[in-house]
Amino acid sequence: MSGPGAAAAGRSAAEYRIEDLAHASGATVRTIRAYQDRGLLPTPERRGRANVYRDTHLARLRQIADLLDRGYTLASIKELLDAWDTGRGLGGVLGLVAEVHGPWTDERADRITRAELEAKFGGHTDNEAVAEAVDLGILEPIPGRDDEFLVPSPQELAVAVELFAAGVPLSAISGHLRELRGQVEQIASRFLEFTTEHVFARYLGHRPPTDTDAAEAASMVRRLRPLAQQTVDAELARAMRTFATRHLDHHLAADGPFTSHTAGPPPASVTLPAGTIGAVERLVGRENTAAFIAAAAEREVQTRTLDTLTASRFNT
Repeated sequence: MSGPGAAAAGRSAAEYRIEDLAHASGATVRTIRAYQDRGLLPTPERRGRANVYRDTHLARLRQIADLLDRGYTLASIKELLDAWDTGRGLGGVLGLVAEVHGPWTDERADRITRAELEAKFGGHTDNEAVAEAVDLGILEPIPGRDDEFLVPSPQELAVAVELFAAGVPLSAISGHLRELRGQVEQIASRFLEFTTEHVFARYLGHRPPTDTDAAEAASMVRRLRPLAQQTVDAELARAMRTFATRHLDHHLAADGPFTSHTAGPPPASVTLPAGTIGAVERLVGRENTAAFIAAAAEREVQTRTLDTLTASRFNT
């Protein structure tokens, strides 16, 4: 097909009245005009008494919508688009935005029905606990599915299930998570401040950053992303071992199931060395350590008691 008819068809496919542009982009006519007033959209072609928009306007509206979804303000979007229009590039910036907004874990979200959820927590309905889980983001309602939830972090839900099975009340679990979340957010904030100061400041010194700098920053985000979790995992393991050992030592030394009183002055407190605790863990497993030490202590006390009674019998 050629001639005036083909030209008209090609032109009509790439041209929009403002109402058509609004329909194609999902924006309202009022929003499009507001974007024009703020300089976010190129000036349309004036044809008679009507404005004519093209595919470039549609693409720009979709860019704006995408950036708004990512949390950008209209003022910052204006800066980014001005950089794009002056040839400084936007691809690197959008790549950086996509990298930061991407997943920070390999964990995949799952779904769970209300019946499955109840089965995991004792088989009874607890609407208050479910509402608390939704408020904390452990569960997310699925529109149109009152009996099903999205689980953003199956691992986090699994931890709650194990704690509940161990006897921890749901209210205590949610309260602990709120406290823990505040502390972890402080760690994340500090890590970002640290990396921004020492790594990203050189890339983000321009507003908006150049296309090259933004692309390099996005690459650096990919490299540094796992470091925060690796650091926290290592430090948490170190701290848990340190404090768990102290906690166990305290209970072994205290007046409790690992000590016994006989006639006479109270026995001196004895703290087991960390090496001894570690040896017991390797011998019987961490979960059996406390029971093993308790049994050994009880056996030692009984042996000493028998020796004392026997000695006193022969000395009389």
